[in-house]
Formats: sequence, structure tokens, C-alpha cells
Amino acid sequence: MFAVLLWLGAIVAQVFAIRMFLKAVNSGESPVNAWVIGLMVLDLILVFAGSYLWKKSNRLDPPSEKNKFLFYMQSQLGVVMAFVAFLPLIIFILTNKKIDGKSKAILGSIAGVALVIAGIGGAEFNPASVEKYTEETNMVEALTGTNNVYYTKGGGKYHIYEDCYTIKNSERLNGTVADAHAGVANHSDFDLCGICKNKKMKEDGMSEESLNEKLEQVKAGLNKEKSEETQTATEEEHKDAA
Repeated sequence: MFAVLLWLGAIVAQVFAIRMFLKAVNSGESPVNAWVIGLMVLDLILVFAGSYLWKKSNRLDPPSEKNKFLFYMQSQLGVVMAFVAFLPLIIFILTNKKIDGKSKAILGSIAGVALVIAGIGGAEFNPASVEKYTEETNMVEALTGTNNVYYTKGGGKYHIYEDCYTIKNSERLNGTVADAHAGVANHSDFDLCGICKNKKMKEDGMSEESLNEKLEQVKAGLNKEKSEETQTATEEEHKDAA
């Protein structure tokens, strides 16, 4: 919700930037002024902050990959909003015939750079999804029997050993796999620590084949629970109908 409000604020800032730009042009003044540039900067701050909150929200409540288009739109909405917040302004600047080439180049460059920054800030290079979290949770449960991992806010991995040497000198947090994804600052390529995985497999005398068997058992257990929940819900509906 806050992300949407910030994006709306960015669009409003863009509208005012266009108005101030046209006002300066129509009055014969230079459009390269503090108002226009200041509103561009405000536009960038608002759209960037909105994208940050949107990506944070997606990590807490990830979309499903079942519908590829909706998954892409929800994951990369920050990029879309970057274009919405800057492209109309860029078009107004570049197509206006009343301003000189120098002013057009300066304002166009500022708006273009702002668009690139906002686009990169809004892009999700490692998008979260229900399927991804489920797969990673299954792996942790197959290795340890529980959905509990350790991580640091600035780390690039989550761990099944609290004393893993890669995090032993850092402030450690623990929670589910989903908690770990939501709690880290750097979400790019955030996944299970290979050192922890290999250590656990070695301790338990587990091969890749036996690990895959455990994974299938975990998945079967989850599917069974879902089937039982569905069956219970259906039975309750029949009772209510009766």
C-alpha cells in the first residue's frame, strides 16, 4: 500500500515537473531551473522508495509462477513504474520545439539518467515466488527435518548450522526460509549455504540420491497434508449444506 502511495506521489511530481517545464518555455524563460530539476529528483526518490517497498512486500508474500505474465508483472512492477514516472516527461522535453538544443540535452540527460537509476532500482534480479520458497523449504526439511535456518542481514546465504564459519563472527538471526528471504538486505542469489549442505550430508552419510529420496518424501508429505485439508474442507461444506 505504501509503495503504491509513493508511486502515485512520483507521478504527481512528474506532472508538476511537466507543468513547470511548460510554464518556463511558454514564458520565454530557461526550463533548466531549480523547480524542474528539483521535481525530477523528488520523482526519482519517490519511485525508488516505492520500488524498494514493493520488492520487500514480494519477499514477504511472494507471487506464484503459475501465471507467467502476472508473475513477471508483479515481480518487475518497479521497472514499469519507473517508465510511467519518467517517460512522459522525457517525451515532453525531447519533442518540444520551443527550447534550444542545449536545454533539451541537459534536461533530457537528467531525466534519462533518473529513468535508468529508477529502472535498475525497481528491477528484481532474483524474484521471489511461492514455488521457489517451497522448493528451498523442502530442501532444508529434507536435510534437517525442520524449517529453521540461520542468516545475517547482509549475508548472501542462509545456513542450517548456527556455527558455520562464514557467519560465526556476525550477528545471527534465525527463522524459516521465508523469514530469511524477507530479512536480508541483499536478496540477489540468496540461497542455501553449500558448506552447510555438504557438512550435513557428510555427517548423516547422505548421498545425492538419498537426499533426493528424502526430498520426494517431504513433497509427498506436503501433498498429503494438502489433500487432507481439502478433504476436511469438503466434508465440512457437505455438513453445512445438510
